[in-house]
Amino acid sequence: VAPPQDLQITDPGLLGSLDIEWKPPLNVQTFNECTVKYKFEYRNTGDRDWKVVFTRKLKFRVGFDLSRTAEVKVQTLLEGRCTDDVEVQSDWIYATFQVPLQGRLESEVQNFHCIYHDWEYLKCTWQPGLLAPHGVHYGLYYWYEGLDHAVQCDDYIQDHGINIGCMLQNLSQAEYKDLSICVNGSAAATLLRPLYITLRLHNLAKPSPPKQLVVSMSASEELHVAWSPPDGETPPQCLEYEVQLAEDQGKAKAAWASVSTQMETALTISRANQSIPCVRVRGRTNIFCADEGFWSEWTQECFSVSRKEDKQLFILIPVILSLSSSLIIFMLIGQCKKR
Repeated sequence: VAPPQDLQITDPGLLGSLDIEWKPPLNVQTFNECTVKYKFEYRNTGDRDWKVVFTRKLKFRVGFDLSRTAEVKVQTLLEGRCTDDVEVQSDWIYATFQVPLQGRLESEVQNFHCIYHDWEYLKCTWQPGLLAPHGVHYGLYYWYEGLDHAVQCDDYIQDHGINIGCMLQNLSQAEYKDLSICVNGSAAATLLRPLYITLRLHNLAKPSPPKQLVVSMSASEELHVAWSPPDGETPPQCLEYEVQLAEDQGKAKAAWASVSTQMETALTISRANQSIPCVRVRGRTNIFCADEGFWSEWTQECFSVSRKEDKQLFILIPVILSLSSSLIIFMLIGQCKKR
């Protein structure tokens, strides 16, 4: 069987999502008793593995890193009565695509970093490139499946009048999709290298700290810890928590030890020793909702727990002092009467 024809790659201006299409092989009409399919593979130059798609379609839109060359290849697969039910493969046809990259690599923005806070807003920051001149102007553009065209950020973070970050709201439709981003710059008489990157929001999520942390100690030496999921739009079923204990060392720095990583919002710990524990909790997106993510900050306060015996002692001390004071007063009054 002949390979497909006229393999082409076109850029619709969606920051990395390229359209790949081809035509059927010349002799496809002669295989009426067979099924014609295609094996389509693609990758960026430098990637070890190809991504593979088996399809009967003649057109695909897939995402690439535009800072590197896009590579694609397609072959015809033929199987059925005309081949005695044995799959026959054609030769491959190949195509590549590369965006003309202007400027030197050192002019690209540095330390690009994004966090998806509380599944509500995305905060991306960067630093000017090493070769960026004074007065450089940066712009961030983004696109995800569902948008008709690339959109520019409308809420920049600035430092001395230079855009060094962007806040993106209302991205719920982009969750679990590829979010393509480009940060480019312009400056007088200088060409700057644009940065292209593809993100997944759920892998950048950082929740707020858990709230309403309650810690108590029972008479049977059991420590009970309970809390509520944090505020924000993070799905509660997507959270896991880490609980740590430390001995109260007063002004000395406490030595923390992790005792649990779990998805429940309560924990009971048996405490056989006589120490007074200090507790803190933090959360992050669990493995059922993301491949990775950021831990929240710890609960703000160190919740210390007094033992029941200590509380009884604290109650007895003022009672004893009060009785002693009363006895001394009565003795003084008696001595005065005698005189």
